[in-house]
Amino acid sequence: MKFKKILTFMIILIFFAFNFPVHGDDLEKSLEINAKSAILMDEYSGRILYSLNPYEKTSIASTTKIMTCLIALERGNIKDMVKISENAVRTEGSSIYLKKGEKVSLEDLLYGLMLRSGNDAAVAIAEHIGGTEKNFVDLMNRKSEELNLTNTHFSNPHGLEDENHFSNAYDLALITREAFKNEEFKKIVSVKTWKANREDNNYFCNKNKTLWDYEDGNGVKIGYTKKAGRCLVASSNRNGMQLIAVVLDDGNWFDDAYKLMSYGFENYYYCNIYDKNKIIDSIDVVDGDRKKINVSTKESLYYPIKKGEEKDIKIYVETDNKIYPPISKGARIGKITVYLDGEVISVNELVSKNTVRKLSFFEKIKMIFTG
Repeated sequence: MKFKKILTFMIILIFFAFNFPVHGDDLEKSLEINAKSAILMDEYSGRILYSLNPYEKTSIASTTKIMTCLIALERGNIKDMVKISENAVRTEGSSIYLKKGEKVSLEDLLYGLMLRSGNDAAVAIAEHIGGTEKNFVDLMNRKSEELNLTNTHFSNPHGLEDENHFSNAYDLALITREAFKNEEFKKIVSVKTWKANREDNNYFCNKNKTLWDYEDGNGVKIGYTKKAGRCLVASSNRNGMQLIAVVLDDGNWFDDAYKLMSYGFENYYYCNIYDKNKIIDSIDVVDGDRKKINVSTKESLYYPIKKGEEKDIKIYVETDNKIYPPISKGARIGKITVYLDGEVISVNELVSKNTVRKLSFFEKIKMIFTG
């Protein structure tokens, strides 16, 4: 029989921030940005800290290349040598000036893609990974489906205008969040300059001014077309908090992204709601070689909150009121659900801290007489 317990949040709350926010609501009201749509997301938890028309379908220009880079890293080897096709060379727009027949490492192409926004590099990468540009685009759309992106569709690997090529601020933040799971991606987008192993046009300087101008800036990609306007996905990590800011069709793109990230850092902090392996409860054992087992969390939970939101957090523990052996250490025993202001923010497993053996018939008889 399952039963639930409500844990008192303040007993297990451990503050993880060094400075506590004091004026979040006032600053949020004063935020004014020029973007058509925007979002600020905490990378670790996925919590949205600010949004403006985040689900509005729009052109995204070269921020497309975040997905291009991710697919290439997941499916390719950065040490591969890529022979450049005429199709890649003829691609219009921003370029790293590839030459037909030239052989360039996938690694150098990825740096040219993300630092210099080379459309020719995007096509060369797509042809190498997918066999054809079309096949690669299919991989991009398949990845979109895996990430449950409901308003994103790609028709090319570079972001040049096409009526069937679109996304929104929320989906772009999710793509970036997924990409940040890849260590090579994080390395590429955080580099200010790169020297490629080629004779000409081999020095790449990152166009993303976030790395140069914003404290702790560490990514990710700019984009521009006449239809899309100025688009920027920016990121920064401060005191362990990694934020992703997306501003689309924004003439004040960099300053607005900086404003959003500063708002996040100044008004949210990570709290450690519970630690990994923390004992949460104990359960009676029937016919086992011990009378109770301890139940613990399987993972830690950190979550960004504003000061004052602590009172809105509730934790529900769901387990059986008694359990029968055999029980292995680490076996799933129940679940722990965390709510913030009535909304579920996390559901994780609870596991046994102990191994319990089932008593034999004679051991049970002995227990009756010995207690």
